[in-house]
Amino acid sequence: PYDLERHVRATLGNFWSFPHTLLYSEPPSLASGGLVTESREEVGRRRRVFTITPAGVSALTAWLDHPSNAPTELRDLGLLQLFFADLASASARLRLAEQQLAIHRAKLAAYLEDERLEEPGGVHERGRRTTERWRGETLRMGLRYEEAAVRFWEGVVSDARVTGRAGP
Repeated sequence: PYDLERHVRATLGNFWSFPHTLLYSEPPSLASGGLVTESREEVGRRRRVFTITPAGVSALTAWLDHPSNAPTELRDLGLLQLFFADLASASARLRLAEQQLAIHRAKLAAYLEDERLEEPGGVHERGRRTTERWRGETLRMGLRYEEAAVRFWEGVVSDARVTGRAGP
């Protein structure tokens, strides 16, 4: 589960948020359902190791065979605060916009570095080349999202600076 948490944080954790405690609590449930097997290392930290079973592969394949029709969910605390920003001071609005801009610029820079590492000949995650083809597609979406977010928050910063001079 610890290795899984690190892998999730570096990959799908960029676009799918959930409590990381699930990575520790869910594998034993999957094992009891026959979808994975569990073993323990004999020495050292005695880590639990989970391996997908044929039944687990079948369940995963069945899930992938039924595309989701759920709409995209967006839970962005910065946007929520911006929604109520009319109730804030001009300086608070500017601080919010500048903070969000910095967050999105940093995430964009991280995605650009990931993209560079994913290029042919690039090295990813401690010398291992990532082979997940569709992970690259989700990375492209992350890049586009962060580029749009940076442009959006740049505009909010600009507006907040202009309105801050004459506003409350």
